[in-house]
Amino acid sequence: MRKTLLLAAALLVAILPAEARKAKKFTHNTVQIPQVSRQVIAVETDNTALVFLVRENGQLMMLHYGARVGDPAQYLAAALSDADYNTLAGMAYPASGGRYIGEPALHVKYADGTHNTELYYTGHQVTAREGCTTTSIGLQDYVTGMEVKLVYDAYGKENVIAAHTEIRNGGGQPVALLNYASAALYIDADEYLLTHFHGAWAAEMQLEHEVLGHDMKVIESRRGVQATQGNNPSFLLSLGTREFRENEGEVIAGALAWSGNFRLSFDRDDAHRLSILAGISPFASAYPLKAGDTFVTPEFIYTWSAEGAGGASRNLHRWARKYSIYDGGQVNPTLLNSWEGAYFNFTTETLLRMMDDAALMGLEMFVLDDGWFGNDYPRNGDNAGLGDWEPNRTKLPEGIDYLAQYAHGKGLKFGIWIEPEMANPASNLAHAHPDWVVQSPGREIYQGRNQWVLDLSNPAVQDFVFGIFDRTMQLAPGIDYIKWDCNRVVQSFGSPYLESEQDRFYVEYCQGLYNVMRRIREKYPRVIVQCCSSGGGRVDYGALRYCNEIWTSDNTDALSRIYIQYATNLIYPACVMASHVSAVPNHQTGNVTPLKFRFDVACAGRLGMELQPRNLSTQERALAERCIGSYYKYRDLVFSGDVYRLASPYDGSYYALMYVSQDKRRAVVFTYCIHFEPRNVGGKSFKLSGLDPSRTYRVQELNVDRSAWWGNGQAFSGSFLASGAFNPVLPQQYSSAIFYLEAD
Repeated sequence: MRKTLLLAAALLVAILPAEARKAKKFTHNTVQIPQVSRQVIAVETDNTALVFLVRENGQLMMLHYGARVGDPAQYLAAALSDADYNTLAGMAYPASGGRYIGEPALHVKYADGTHNTELYYTGHQVTAREGCTTTSIGLQDYVTGMEVKLVYDAYGKENVIAAHTEIRNGGGQPVALLNYASAALYIDADEYLLTHFHGAWAAEMQLEHEVLGHDMKVIESRRGVQATQGNNPSFLLSLGTREFRENEGEVIAGALAWSGNFRLSFDRDDAHRLSILAGISPFASAYPLKAGDTFVTPEFIYTWSAEGAGGASRNLHRWARKYSIYDGGQVNPTLLNSWEGAYFNFTTETLLRMMDDAALMGLEMFVLDDGWFGNDYPRNGDNAGLGDWEPNRTKLPEGIDYLAQYAHGKGLKFGIWIEPEMANPASNLAHAHPDWVVQSPGREIYQGRNQWVLDLSNPAVQDFVFGIFDRTMQLAPGIDYIKWDCNRVVQSFGSPYLESEQDRFYVEYCQGLYNVMRRIREKYPRVIVQCCSSGGGRVDYGALRYCNEIWTSDNTDALSRIYIQYATNLIYPACVMASHVSAVPNHQTGNVTPLKFRFDVACAGRLGMELQPRNLSTQERALAERCIGSYYKYRDLVFSGDVYRLASPYDGSYYALMYVSQDKRRAVVFTYCIHFEPRNVGGKSFKLSGLDPSRTYRVQELNVDRSAWWGNGQAFSGSFLASGAFNPVLPQQYSSAIFYLEAD
């Protein structure tokens, strides 16, 4: 039988045309890779170094990320010889192909169906501008012509590196990018404790610590929009320990500047070394790249600190305020938002009286939330009107300009809510442009919160969304603030505009959003924009390039907010965290907390109120005015000071933190009892951090007549306050105290 099969096969080959037989034949080609000089490339900040080695065969390896090492050329002697790089572990930007079999940063499918890419060094250059040095390293695959440029912006004083990759199709045929990470890191330590964030609506940024084993850990979002409400594209990595340490030890903190689907992977190999990849999620996003075109990834931002998680946070915060957050040095106004005080049920008179109260309490702005628009489909609930952005003539016959002028007459700024990326099926927009809605042909268009998502991959929709913002700003010459909401995720994705190229949807939706925001900032550079997104749905450094602040969570309960704000502040500075005092029982949790506790929690971020002031008692109004007035005494510290976390809410009955001015002359300390602690007889000791030990600070408790600390009003050295002698008495759950410190 075997002889018969062999004979048949031989006959078949004989009768095939010569061309067909030739097509079946594979030939071995050896590509000549240019030999290069073995050399070290160092990307350095004031205190950190990222060190690469170029091997003689042109492969680029990552040798070190951490503390500065003196002369990086020392690594030439310390590095392995070329013969020892058997697994190619530690490649600076590993591609799928050659001998590499791990998780790739770059995976390309070529026009001929092959998947192999091998990248070799072609050169590098270093340029500098004030505060930042940019190192660009060129790599190329010599078979396909695929080119990669690794770009590292090193911010000296802040000790932050922002890395991105530029991928150019240097071949003659189109390709599909299957994986296209922003950057890779390769770390060597005995242990790795990963700190990351999970959650859901009203429970965003919940903290989780996880010791990494040898299986790959992936943090990913496939939500399309509101990408960060479940996970956040950020992490802290504690090196050489299984414990989370606030003030000591090596910690790397990283964050991806992207508001769409993302993926972070952590792969520990059999030698215990850790490979980290960060970038856009490849889910349903095989991005097509034509010959000669370039794809630029979002930035992966990271820092290293030897001062624990606190040091890593301070590095990121200083960088973000200076380089990433829109107008990051600006102090944003306190405000009263209409939402929880009025919801959809209001008239002009309702809003005017709320403005009166806001002004009397000492707030600086009034924000009109959802419900102000729609006539054919009035916005009296969340089931109609989205997409039709004309002021509702029944509720507001005088118009938006009348409200804005009244607010300004009271000395208040004026803000307004929009949700421009969405449409209710019950709207003129949905009837006029059904092709603008995200949808999959022949399938149901699913609703979330009674609404559909508009297709921002479509330039016509981008123009429409920009027009919503533009026309809203034209409703009154004095609109100072826009609250930009986004209340649902993408389901059953698809774009009529993209036709057969649906793999581009998730990437181009996010790029379309950024295109709109970029146009807005060109025309309206001074308007304050809050990135709301149903709370924590867009808490990321991509959105913050265009937005002044974030709505940290729709959950306004003070106890819940302690956990949400603590975790958010590990990565993002307090200046972006909008935090509001709301009514009790809380509308989300039903929890009842004292008004002072609610204020003391909200004052650790950008202070606002979200209730009906007329429902406050005389005593509560007086306390509110007192808390708002004292906030202005230290607000600049919240917005621009260095944060020091004194106690974690995850570790016991207390939470405490402080902000210290850059010159260390002033500070504000927030202390809270979050669980009943019967043993707190002599007070809870906190070691105040960040102060100058040689200076003397006068301590003043705010918003009380009887202080929680025996030393109130007295002056103490910074070293004394750091010793643990600062021990306010916080005897009950929801006890809280704020202390203002100023050097004599």
